[in-house]
Amino acid sequence: MTQINDLRSALALLETIPNQLHYTDEPIDAQAEISGVYRYIGAGGTVMRPTKEGPAMIFRNVTGYPDVQVLIGLLASRSRVASMLNVESKKLGFLLNEAVKNPINPITIAKKDAKCQEVIHLATDSDFDIRKIVPAPTNTEEDAGPYITMGLIYGHDLETHETDITIHRLCVQGKDELTMYFVPGGRHLGAFLEKYEAANEPMPVSISIGVDPAIEIGACFEPPTTPLGYDELGVAGSIRNEPVELVDCLSIDGKAIANAEFVIEGEILPKVRVREDQNTNTGKAMPEFPGYTGPAQQEIQVIKIKAITHRKNPILQTVIGPSEEHVNMAGIPTEASILQMVSRAMPGKLLNVYSHSSGGGKYMAILQFKKSIPSDEGRQRQAALLAFSAFSELKHIIIVDEDVDIFDTNDVLWALNTRYQGDIDTIFIPGIRCHPLDPSQSPEYNNQLRDKGLSCKTIFDCTVPFDQKDRFKRATFKEMDYEKYL
Repeated sequence: MTQINDLRSALALLETIPNQLHYTDEPIDAQAEISGVYRYIGAGGTVMRPTKEGPAMIFRNVTGYPDVQVLIGLLASRSRVASMLNVESKKLGFLLNEAVKNPINPITIAKKDAKCQEVIHLATDSDFDIRKIVPAPTNTEEDAGPYITMGLIYGHDLETHETDITIHRLCVQGKDELTMYFVPGGRHLGAFLEKYEAANEPMPVSISIGVDPAIEIGACFEPPTTPLGYDELGVAGSIRNEPVELVDCLSIDGKAIANAEFVIEGEILPKVRVREDQNTNTGKAMPEFPGYTGPAQQEIQVIKIKAITHRKNPILQTVIGPSEEHVNMAGIPTEASILQMVSRAMPGKLLNVYSHSSGGGKYMAILQFKKSIPSDEGRQRQAALLAFSAFSELKHIIIVDEDVDIFDTNDVLWALNTRYQGDIDTIFIPGIRCHPLDPSQSPEYNNQLRDKGLSCKTIFDCTVPFDQKDRFKRATFKEMDYEKYL
């Protein structure tokens, strides 16, 4: 097993597995063309059909950037993620659950040992321009601008110096400016920023791009599983059984991931807001995980860039917003959070969880629940309520029995068709805060909703009543050594 501690070692592992990584030397433009190609080859997720699961791709001939390669789709396959995290794909949630409970904190190494600082560009240089250094793509021709979609933003609290790392969409606005979108509420960096703005001070942040996949997955945990003050880099440390290495930044008071391909150092300006589409006037931002292009924000935070550092011949990692990559980054930590919450309340009852692709890893979860005794009846619905508490952006939950494969949508729909009656097995919970990127969660769609981002959360109980289990036994077949017939 290849020891993975950065992006390049992860790619080296994939090179040993058939059909998991594809290189191309065909010329391509970063503006809409990379996503236009990969949409067909391996995007999956909520991308408009036709799309499919396919290999990750590295574009080695990006117009205008002879020394930079662009990687897309690294995490766009659950099996590929499992290979890079060295676990069975159906056990990813369990791996993350253990990791978040047993973090290994990051360490700081000397600048001379930091691969991310092999090449240095300072904003004070006369020819400094992020647009010439970083081939940030657009997903579509309607995007507000080029986006950095796989940047891990690392910042600290003004007073306590507690740290947090997370992923937000970053739009390139000029030679030394980015904008950054916060979904309202719940994000720790947002809580940090409130303190800086109250003090009218800029908030220093680093943006690390192209890192160990364990860091990218671990960074996507949210409260309450990772409360304020919990540094999600500890999750990656636990997965790898060694601490993530950080390095002091060159131009700001902050740290960055030492073996990242790119690091952007900057400051979020206090009380400064601009239109996200100020350069294009499209009214649109970029495609987001529900499968729609999100609206451009009219007032959005600005990051003033102070420096960019990178490895020699760097690899820029990017993602299609609605692709399976988002499903895995958001969904696997969600699975871990639900497993943790429910297992505390009723050990041994919840067998597994899958954050389904159709919900972008956020909106839908399939719960596999085992009823062992008569008093377990009804506990499956309690488990669903706990799941909503574990991850606030869940909208729909489907509960199935232990004989249903939650990772096989046809099997889940079979349970919906044969073990569910809409009038008695549907539980509605109206008026609950969810996620504003779902266009149906708005007063325009449902006048009963008081605000954008409110939703009617729904439980579909497709489990068999305990006292009727004998009536719902699946047909059984003779066990055979089938492989010899192949």
